[in-house]
Amino acid sequence: MVVPVFLQAPWVRLHPSSATLFTAVILATGVLLEWRGPGRWRGFGPLLVGFSGSWLAGCLFWGWCRLHPLWHLPIEAFALPLALAGLSGRWRNAALFYLASLLGTACTDGAMALTGVMPLWPQVLSAPVAEAPALLHQAALQVLQPAPLALVLGLAVALTLLARRCRGSGAGGRLAAATLVTTVLVDGLFLIAALLSPQLSGLV
Repeated sequence: MVVPVFLQAPWVRLHPSSATLFTAVILATGVLLEWRGPGRWRGFGPLLVGFSGSWLAGCLFWGWCRLHPLWHLPIEAFALPLALAGLSGRWRNAALFYLASLLGTACTDGAMALTGVMPLWPQVLSAPVAEAPALLHQAALQVLQPAPLALVLGLAVALTLLARRCRGSGAGGRLAAATLVTTVLVDGLFLIAALLSPQLSGLV
């Protein structure tokens, strides 16, 4: 997911219900901006509508299903039919944002599975507070091994190249491109945080 895990996850862990209900605020703001927003602000409407889908999925997962990493992508994909249907209508940009976010999430989860750190996910989240940072740091070090690091860098390059290609496809393409690049940046920041200061990652 594009929503930085180190920003959303702490709120969801502290109070999942309020974080989930905040979805309605994001969605309503997006719809109002698209319908009645002034000038350039109107363009933020579809962005917020698409973002609300990613936010809701993140709240559902981190609030109630975070110990089950295999459920992450299916939960994130809950609005996939709506997004695909929206590609041909007035909410095309919202759909492109959501789909780009979903693609980024799929690549992140795939990288975690292929690098062998996925089994450490529930261990980190269920560990005592004093032990969780060390476990997260261990997982990050595993990613720095030659083969896992090559895989991660390869996926990052692939997403970046795809983003460059999307930029030439109008406003929606630029939005999708920005979303894909943000995924790469957020994942990079998360890895750095896990290595240098796991407490800032949002997971512990």
